[in-house]
Amino acid sequence: MTIKAILYCVIVPIVIWAINSINFNHVFKKNQYYASRVFFLLLTISLSYLTVNFFYDFFLNVKFV
Repeated sequence: MTIKAILYCVIVPIVIWAINSINFNHVFKKNQYYASRVFFLLLTISLSYLTVNFFYDFFLNVKFV
């Protein structure tokens, strides 16, 4: 298993836990439950992608003295 896959397995639940505290249903119009769920899914995927790539690049390029 690659390091990126391990990072995804760690980061995705953390991002879901963090985003779950926001109630997106109040941001969307009435009866738009599925739109808010799709937004939740896309936001989770994009934040996970950005976070994993940040940590991967950071630890790949950091030089410990």
